[in-house]
Amino acid sequence: MNVEWQGVYPAVTTQFNDDESINFDTTKSMINSLIEEGVHGIIVLGTVGENCSLRAEEKRQILTMAKEVVAGRVPLISGVAETTTTLAVEFVQDAEEIGIDGFMVLPGMVYRSTEREAIYHYQQVARSTALPIMIYNNPITYGVDVSIEGMRTLAQEANIVSVKEATEDTRRISELFAAFGDRFVVFGGVDDIALESLMLGATGWISGLTNVFPRESVAIYKLAQQGRYEEARELWRWFLPLLRLDTIPTLVQCIKYAEQLAGRGSEKTRAPRLTLSQEDKAYVSRLYDEAITNRIDLSKYKLD
Repeated sequence: MNVEWQGVYPAVTTQFNDDESINFDTTKSMINSLIEEGVHGIIVLGTVGENCSLRAEEKRQILTMAKEVVAGRVPLISGVAETTTTLAVEFVQDAEEIGIDGFMVLPGMVYRSTEREAIYHYQQVARSTALPIMIYNNPITYGVDVSIEGMRTLAQEANIVSVKEATEDTRRISELFAAFGDRFVVFGGVDDIALESLMLGATGWISGLTNVFPRESVAIYKLAQQGRYEEARELWRWFLPLLRLDTIPTLVQCIKYAEQLAGRGSEKTRAPRLTLSQEDKAYVSRLYDEAITNRIDLSKYKLD
């Protein structure tokens, strides 16, 4: 199965009202703005989208809304983060009926799987749908690493076509290409090593901070694809302090607060996630203000 998945795919936030109900209008506006600013795909219901804080019916409502606003302009991928394999299968079947384009599948939530169990989970989800599957390999957060040998097993599933590589070890990207050639579309999945991942051959970048600075994210990707690494490094070094917010436990709150500072959304999260303390807000604000003060004029790169 071939897919045209490449470029910068923001893992979008789910916007909430003050009473923690979903703010569909703001979420729709945010997704539309990201597409208009040049991102290459949209991922809803990932970690940044607070998937595990949503009720089952809310997840289906978000997919329906996202399909409407994306309207085929870019690929629309949904995170799959369920507590059991049966619930994950039910979700992907419902999502396929809604009409999205593919899935980013996480291991079973809450219970920390062994690699054998994670592989079984991915196999059952893949066999339940005709849509393409991206494996989200994030051992630091979810406690299970699908090794190269594990990926050999998953390569037997025709619709497992992609990997979001988030081990924080860039060597894994080279190992994937050495073992499988172009069998898998490889996405870098950690914001603060995204440029390194692209330089090593990753064809895409799944990002949280792209929600705040989409044009700069796309410019970094384009410069890397063109081998213009010196220019990419200049932009990368400007962005890196903010990108590091993607790698801490409060990444969702930090990204949402940065979105609020940028006038792109609200900091509101669902408990048990709480909005940032005043001290943490001051830190994010300082990084954001520095980024705005030192923002680089992208026209100098002549990318359009």
